[in-house]
Amino acid sequence: MTTRLSVNRQPTNRQNPKRQAIECQVINRQPQVHTQLGRAAVRIFAANERMNQLLIENLDPVAWTAKPPGKARTIAAIFTHVHNVRTKWVRLTAPHLKVPQQLDRAHCTPRQASDGLAESAARCLEMLAEALGGKGPIEKFLRDGWARPWPVGPEMLCYMLSHEAHHRGQVCMLAHQLGFPLPMKVTSGLWNWEKLWKDGGSPAGPGCDS
Repeated sequence: MTTRLSVNRQPTNRQNPKRQAIECQVINRQPQVHTQLGRAAVRIFAANERMNQLLIENLDPVAWTAKPPGKARTIAAIFTHVHNVRTKWVRLTAPHLKVPQQLDRAHCTPRQASDGLAESAARCLEMLAEALGGKGPIEKFLRDGWARPWPVGPEMLCYMLSHEAHHRGQVCMLAHQLGFPLPMKVTSGLWNWEKLWKDGGSPAGPGCDS
């Protein structure tokens, strides 16, 4: 089945001044980090966020709220969940940071999700910088109210990335099942880490501490 992508998409980040300003926080206003681990964590999560934005920019709008079979979440609900979980991480782990507002899964548009994710990514970058940067006040990572706190370390970053990668996989699968598969250039782009790092503000690429 050949599927077309709608040409009536939401504006890209470069076309949306508000979203562009928020993403500048992700790229250009990352806090100073005093350890190699902290700097790497900030760059890695910025690339992770670029993957989320890449999917939203290229999803057909019809797929956004299309009802999947069974009791599965819609794509809109998945991205809303990713943002809302980030706000919980920040609220529980770094309450001194500004906690972004949560999104309404029933009424969230692609633009609202993109804006919200850009803002919550910026807060997560601050949280990671403080937790893994060697000079911040954060000593424990709380992933949920019921969960045992973890000492900050690489496990914190791995947990955050695993959660978001899991849901990106769901989005790609649902888009295909609903008849709106993402183009190859997008799914391949999720693995073009050199470009993702560059788009996230690290032109030297993965593994370069500069």
